[in-house]
Amino acid sequence: MEWLRLTMAKCVTVLAFLSCSALMVLSGPLVDLESEPSLRFSVIGDWGGLPLPPYFTEQENRTALEMANTAANWGTDFIVSVGDNFYYTGVHNVHDQRFKSTFENVFSAKSLRNVPWYVIAGNHDHKGNVTAQIAYSKVSPRWKYPALYFDTSFKIPSTNVSVRMLFLDTVTFCGNSDDFAEGQPLEAADPIQAETQLQWLTDKLATAKDDYLLLVGHYPVWSVSSHGPTHCLVRLLNPLLQKYRVTAYLSGHDHNIQYLQDDLGIGYVLSGAGNFADESQKHKHSVPKGYLKFFYGDVDRKGAFAYVKVTAKAMDITYIKGTGKSLFQTRLYPRKN
Repeated sequence: MEWLRLTMAKCVTVLAFLSCSALMVLSGPLVDLESEPSLRFSVIGDWGGLPLPPYFTEQENRTALEMANTAANWGTDFIVSVGDNFYYTGVHNVHDQRFKSTFENVFSAKSLRNVPWYVIAGNHDHKGNVTAQIAYSKVSPRWKYPALYFDTSFKIPSTNVSVRMLFLDTVTFCGNSDDFAEGQPLEAADPIQAETQLQWLTDKLATAKDDYLLLVGHYPVWSVSSHGPTHCLVRLLNPLLQKYRVTAYLSGHDHNIQYLQDDLGIGYVLSGAGNFADESQKHKHSVPKGYLKFFYGDVDRKGAFAYVKVTAKAMDITYIKGTGKSLFQTRLYPRKN
């Protein structure tokens, strides 16, 4: 099978400490999905440059170039940004030059030029003017950030298979965090606003009949790295993910890439290597045993992102390094409603 042959060939090129068996965590028989109608998107987090010239890092630039290559070669319908879009204190207003220097001018390749970005805010964005980032949706046709939290849905072409994505503001849920101190958000700044969002989410989950249901937030539920599991989300969000059998939760915040999967088969896709690198696994024992399937800290500053292909039969997740190497691949399946 050509798809399998290419995948296994990529295994040979990956760093020596990874084996091919570790690279592919596929539960069930392989199916050739290449010719099937699909929905394809990239997930990038923590890509927000620096607040001084040239306003981007080498890692951000390399990640952007490989995202462009992937879009040109394989197709990308949209991009999901899981927050920390502008380091270290967000933007000041809708005319802030960081929109151009850190976003427009970096992700400028032809293959990305008309690809929409679905955006949420991270903790660093909340240290600036998040309302200005929402307003930028009216300035840039590819910047899709209609509200602090929102939902959108897609149909896989030529099918009736639906993919719903619920975009959350986890800083509203849990509060802001200090990356240079404890790192854990301690409490919501506005408990009423947090409760309103939680009720909105619960209502959306309770009525969702979609084949694939994805949640998107900045803070991770589970992480083995510097910040570790987000206690607030383990308490508030994780029971909802399990109760309603969400397909996957997409996040960033820790500056690496991780894939975790719980005992129910819910995938936790952490893609936070868009701008910085962190090889720490200091919270490895804070995550339930067996959840961690893959970790990569990208200490050589080439960046990485997740690439997702969804068909009627399965959802394939591939982590791609800024050099073009495929680091890890796994597969999830449609929900059973």
